[in-house]
Amino acid sequence: MRTVELVCSPGLDVAVRAVWGRLAAAGLPSLARNIHPTNRPHLTLAAVDDFPPGVAHRLAELFDAALPVPVTLERVVVLDGSAPLVWLVRPTPALTTLHAAVWDVLAEADGQRPWHAPGEWVPHLSLALRFRDADLRRARAVSGGQRPAGDFVGARSYDGTDRTVTPLTRLG
Repeated sequence: MRTVELVCSPGLDVAVRAVWGRLAAAGLPSLARNIHPTNRPHLTLAAVDDFPPGVAHRLAELFDAALPVPVTLERVVVLDGSAPLVWLVRPTPALTTLHAAVWDVLAEADGQRPWHAPGEWVPHLSLALRFRDADLRRARAVSGGQRPAGDFVGARSYDGTDRTVTPLTRLG
């Protein structure tokens, strides 16, 4: 699997990592416990089986023209399905336009994950995986109720097979 992800500006990255740390310190599930070097706050725009020839270059051109994209985080929720604890991202016109453009570039890719498709996608930054609804109130208290703002400043692709990251911009 290959993803297309946006990465956060330094200040936004620090804000998300601080919540990861507070969740872990409170004994709650947290991505702070994932020590793999590729683990960092990011927004997934799409995931496919693999990139067709030329797609990485086309994505890089797209991101070079579109980034940075301003972002504001909203409330902390538990998503349905695999139950991740996430910080919702306000879906601004600039962000949804970029998301749709990424899907246009990936139109010929096999294995498109439908939960990332336009109209289905819930933009978010993950805080923890496999989170219990019963702990949501405590997680919201620990997260502090802030709604930080910043930018998405770079893009990258994560390869789930070999657990490596390929930059799709200079700041990816």
